[in-house]
Amino acid sequence: MTQLNKHDLEERTAKFCESVILLCQKLEPTIINKPIINQLIRSATSIGANYMEANSASSRRDFANKIFICKKESQETKHWLRMLSVTVDDKEITEKLRILWQECQELTMIFQKITSSLREK
Repeated sequence: MTQLNKHDLEERTAKFCESVILLCQKLEPTIINKPIINQLIRSATSIGANYMEANSASSRRDFANKIFICKKESQETKHWLRMLSVTVDDKEITEKLRILWQECQELTMIFQKITSSLREK
């Protein structure tokens, strides 16, 4: 991931999704990794899509719900990144998956903080 303004969550989630897609495009699909790749792309892109929906929420409750979904999708994405790493023998790809997992962990913590803050108010 390139360094960008870590406070621009809309851009950050979009860049994360793009990075996942670009990495998955480089992989040779096999009977084992193809379903994992499909699930990974679905959950990763859902993070950005739900964040965009949260920004257009019609109410505070709608916003909170979309952010909670972002957190859940982030957690699922970490799972698929880990599972995909088991199917890869290439050290460069494995390192990219580790970096993506790390970014996804940060996103998970951000969404957790937002949901916790919303509950406190």
